[in-house]
Amino acid sequence: MNTRRSFLMTASALGATALWGKPQLPPPGGIKAFCIDFNWHHEDGPKTWINAFARPGLWADANPEQHVEWYHALGANVIQTFAVSCNGYAWYKGGAVPPQPGLKYDFLPEMVRLGHKRGMLVTGYFCAGANTKFAQDHPSLSYGTPGNLHIPFTDEYLAYLSRSIADAVRRTGLDGFMIDWIWNPAPELRKQGWIEAEKKLYMQLTGKPFPSAGPAASDLLEYERKAIERCWRAVRKAAKDERKDCILWLSCNNLTAPTVNGADWLKDVDWVMNESPDRAFFNAARQAVGPQTRMLQCLVGWVQHDAATYLSDRTTQGIDLYGFAEPRANSLPLGVEEYLKRGPQGFPGATGTAPNDRNIATLARFYNGRPLL
Repeated sequence: MNTRRSFLMTASALGATALWGKPQLPPPGGIKAFCIDFNWHHEDGPKTWINAFARPGLWADANPEQHVEWYHALGANVIQTFAVSCNGYAWYKGGAVPPQPGLKYDFLPEMVRLGHKRGMLVTGYFCAGANTKFAQDHPSLSYGTPGNLHIPFTDEYLAYLSRSIADAVRRTGLDGFMIDWIWNPAPELRKQGWIEAEKKLYMQLTGKPFPSAGPAASDLLEYERKAIERCWRAVRKAAKDERKDCILWLSCNNLTAPTVNGADWLKDVDWVMNESPDRAFFNAARQAVGPQTRMLQCLVGWVQHDAATYLSDRTTQGIDLYGFAEPRANSLPLGVEEYLKRGPQGFPGATGTAPNDRNIATLARFYNGRPLL
């Protein structure tokens, strides 16, 4: 397995600037990131699991060598793959979190090893606000197991999340990870009443009794801002205590939301990825984060994304980029050679996989220095 020293030497030979632990890039030309997204599986037939998250063990035979080759062909210099996905199972073996059932390869460590050989950063993923396995194992600490935000950031859950993060950073060699869904439980889940664990957390963080009619708007906002900040602090400590150079990047679709807007903790984030196609959110986020923070714009993943228009706009040149897409049955999207050959015009339509495929084709051409059309 490559040592960090040998990888840094390789990056240097490629003309890279590898300032680990700082928001800098190893390769020149900006961040060109992508994620083959193991979180979601939109089944055509009846559901085979309890929510829209991919059932445990789906894609458990994913081949790390094939995945790294796909990312390399795409032209990516940052791989975002998975430490633990939203179903609550890990993509590496022998750790604090049980692996995906039937996991064939020690997937994440192998992705790191092979990605480093190709001169790419390899990052993982954790979801703060949703974890189906945790909810099943700790029913009193969650609002059930829906495929949306269902976990309050109690002491018990933050201890679990922190152990998971520290373990992955220590075991897998990943260069960093995306932390997603640092949000409080979805409001609709509280309509039937707050669970006792979150009532206790509310009193713990605000110092106020939990009102029988529910918190007033101002008190709720105070509580939710404190809960989110506390979660971020726990995530950051878990990672940085293990390795100070671990890159922490936040996925957020709206940093103007009242629960995070203007929060001091945003200044600590190494990278921030704006998932929304709305450039106003990107601009707002750039004003909210620290001077060292790298800002990434997502161009693949939503039907509203339009990578060709974005990349053709001179005002967006030089911005760090990201995309994500659900894999096919073989755990990969289409072959990169097909995306390059057909180009974005080869994937018309606004339904099914067409929007993602069209944007991947655009990104593949851009990442490889080819004309967009």
